Amino acid sequence: MKIVILARHGAHAEVGHVLSGRSEIALSPRGQAEAVALAQALDGTPIASLHASPRRRARDTAAPLGERRGLAVEIAPALDEIDFGAFTGRSFAELDSDPDWFRWNAERATARCPDGETMAEASARAAGYLNSLAPDRLPALCVSHCDVIRGLVARQLGLGFDRMFALECDPASRTTLDLDSGRLVALNERVRP
Repeated sequence: MKIVILARHGAHAEVGHVLSGRSEIALSPRGQAEAVALAQALDGTPIASLHASPRRRARDTAAPLGERRGLAVEIAPALDEIDFGAFTGRSFAELDSDPDWFRWNAERATARCPDGETMAEASARAAGYLNSLAPDRLPALCVSHCDVIRGLVARQLGLGFDRMFALECDPASRTTLDLDSGRLVALNERVRP
């Protein structure tokens, strides 16, 4: 089996309020506790390699597991957050009045973020990375971002990207895929700090 565990980064001050995008926002104290709880929750789970988006919040979520297991955190640009372009850094309250934002969310399969990327592009780069992992690097834990993880799951299940909002992905949750069989092993397993 080609098992990949996808973990969303822990909470930060902007979760649910601001579209952080590719900012370097740090984990909140709660997010730091979630990162430790995630590492503890994975005790006994085989993990051969550890990968993270280049964003600070993803690296800092991966760090406690790396320390606990003696694994280096490999930085993987392919696991980076979606390039939200002109949406980046804007509050959700502000975005609610932007017709481009409504189009992006209603048409995830085809819409492009203004000056950014499409859901298909983001998902393809992340899927390409996962599929390139050598057998001796598996099972792998990959720390990434909510929409990237949702996109990977939608792709794995053959769902259109327009359906990805049906998939939950909480901070510090983990979702497990078997890339060989195409199975979704687990979705949105949450940790409690």
